[in-house]
This record gives sequence, structure tokens and C-alpha cells, in this order.
Amino acid sequence: MNPLDELNAADIARFHSALIEHLKQGGDPLAIPSTALWQAIEDNHRCNIALWDEEDQARRRDVSDGAIANSKRLIDGHNQRRNDAIERIDELVLTALPNVPETARLHSETVGALIDRLSILSLKIYHMDWQTRRVDADAAHHAMSRERLARLLEQRADLAWCLDELTRGCLAGTLRFKVYRQFKMYNDPRFNPWLSASSATPSD
Repeated sequence: MNPLDELNAADIARFHSALIEHLKQGGDPLAIPSTALWQAIEDNHRCNIALWDEEDQARRRDVSDGAIANSKRLIDGHNQRRNDAIERIDELVLTALPNVPETARLHSETVGALIDRLSILSLKIYHMDWQTRRVDADAAHHAMSRERLARLLEQRADLAWCLDELTRGCLAGTLRFKVYRQFKMYNDPRFNPWLSASSATPSD
């Protein structure tokens, strides 16, 4: 059986939510297939969870500039690994697909990119849900948070539908996507002159 036959957005969304609960609340993690594809999905989600926490800490005003700089460096590392996981998802999906004809309609997003967006949405939903129950917030804040939570849930449902449509289309040979690579330049001394001895800048 093609591993993509069992890869659906509902299972991914459940896994995303369960892993957040496990890491934040200590609940039991959701069992997932022990495949390279699901491992890449988990790696991507763990990077997004770490990114969320580090991005919050990078905006603190009660710590030293050195602590903020360290957070920024950690963010760069998490983000690089996040993008590596997205590309690994896409490579594994493309490997599992039958030969998709060149006449198939080219999709602007990849399976990995959509799974990454679902991961980020699950974090927004988790944190917005908490805002609806904050004991130190007033009724107006709770009401605003509930309204935003409903919109986020709608967005996740729509995005899940889009992922399933893309997966089904690829399996049917009517849709295709390409892995273009992110080519993150800011982490690479070969391309970021501030990380190397080069004095050249784009304006030179």
C-alpha cells in the first residue's frame, strides 16, 4: 500500500494537537506509524513548537541583550531544521507517488508546506484556547479570544481540506508539485557576507 493512502489531514491535525498537549501538559502522545514520512512530520512539528516558545522569549524586556541574541540564534537553528523537515516530507511524498504526468496541474504549495501550516495553526489554536480561559483576563478578552479561536478552527478545517485534495490529486495524477528548496541564505557564510570575511554587500 502506498503510504500516502493512509496520510490524511485529520490524522495529522490530531497528532499535532496531541504532541502539544504531551509537551505542555504531560498527556500521552498519540501513536503514529514508524515511517520516515511520519518522523519528518514529527520533526517539523517539534521545531515549530520550539520556535513558538523561543519567539515569545525573544521579545522579553526583563533580560539582557545577550539573552535575546542567544534566543535569536536558537530561532535560526530551529527554523533551519523546520525547513529541512518540510523538504524531507516533500521528498518522501514525491518518492512514494507514482509517475505523475507533466500534464498534471502544478500546485503552488507542496504537501510539506501545507503540513507545516497545519502545525503552526495547531499552536495558534492551543494558545488561543488558553486565552479563552485565562483567569487574569476580563470577559471582553475571553469573548475576543473565542471569536478568534473559531476563526482559527475554520482556517484549519479549510487547510486540511486543501491538503487532502492535493494528496488525492497527486495520487490520481491530476495534480503535481515541485520541491524548489528554501535556499536559506542568512545561515550560510557562503551567502551572508556578515558571517564571512567578505566585505561585499548587495549594494556593491
